[in-house]
Amino acid sequence: MQHDRPPAVSETPLGAAVMARLADLARFSADPDGLTRLYLTPAHAGAARQVAAWMEEAGMEVRLDAAATVVGRYEAATPGAPTLLIGSHIDTVRDAGRYDGNLGVVVGIAAVQALHEAGERLPFAIEVLAFGDEEGVRFPVTLTGSRALAGLVRPDFLDARDGDGITLAQALRDFGGDPDGLPGLARDPASVLGYLEVHIEQGPVLEAENLPVGVVTAISGASRLVVTVEGRAGHAGTVPMALRRDALAAAAEMVLAIEAEATATPDLVATVGRIEVPRGAVNVIPALTRFSLDLRSPSDAVRHAALARLHAAFARIAERRGVAVGAASSYDEPAASCALAFRDALAEGIARLGLRPLSLPSGAGHDGLALAGLCPIGMVFVRCAGGLSHSPAESAGEWL
Repeated sequence: MQHDRPPAVSETPLGAAVMARLADLARFSADPDGLTRLYLTPAHAGAARQVAAWMEEAGMEVRLDAAATVVGRYEAATPGAPTLLIGSHIDTVRDAGRYDGNLGVVVGIAAVQALHEAGERLPFAIEVLAFGDEEGVRFPVTLTGSRALAGLVRPDFLDARDGDGITLAQALRDFGGDPDGLPGLARDPASVLGYLEVHIEQGPVLEAENLPVGVVTAISGASRLVVTVEGRAGHAGTVPMALRRDALAAAAEMVLAIEAEATATPDLVATVGRIEVPRGAVNVIPALTRFSLDLRSPSDAVRHAALARLHAAFARIAERRGVAVGAASSYDEPAASCALAFRDALAEGIARLGLRPLSLPSGAGHDGLALAGLCPIGMVFVRCAGGLSHSPAESAGEWL
């Protein structure tokens, strides 16, 4: 039997407790009129202390690791057994919603608390992880906590500076972390069963399907580029159209080529989120244009093939219009596939609730991108109203 509409979260004590904790966690903010909680700030410290208190209440042993990740451990029935990692992040973007990241941490604590209250220990240990650097807003690096567990933190991460010139290394020391201890956080893959994360979808698919949850197939890989188009300036009134080398017009055609490529290619999305005309004027033919390109797919092969086709299209457009084009990569992150065993188990659990298990990719990045280098990963998506995220309007609880 399939529910037409999932029961409201307030109808279940466990769900109501989760929602109450999410509301409570939203108190820790640098912005009194909204939610802003950046990595290694006083707001982050307050949230970390609250999460640690909830973990202790749930029967876990709690510590703050060298990367400022709050780690709560619930021991196995037999000490020394492998560990299942469950978690997400408690940092936010500026003017954020209360569910992104925080939901996965609070739900993980609730699951362990249910085991603890029932006096139940599992054949494996559970560690609930509250990462602090998923959003990458304060420093020009990201996933510091999860990369550390996977042994992927580069030494130059510690030299990254925020807008006030404070290095990541100094901020860690001030917070109570240990920049010199990051390499020691790397886990032995043999000691970890996998990583599981519950996260809001941040998109509209589940709402369109009228489903409360879905099973993530993969976290999309992403390529980001800055494309520069160089033409020739000229007077807006005196140069005939056929003789122009308009950098902006060429860039506009390239943007449409990007849209056409993504529209025609399954499992691919592309976004041009920024475009500029340096030294542009209302009566001057643009000589220089730059635009960003964000290309994502759960398949690296699809993404790389599309990028190659786009480079070829840019070259053709540039040659026909008499302009020069160049592209500089600013970010390239491979996709991370979710383990089939996780996907099957999650789908089975969803089906037992009388719901249709829907599989879908994640177009946004998550800590699982880093942890996929350590262990199998799995993700559950939770429907969010209107597909909105990174916004105070983020909402995921009234129907869950």
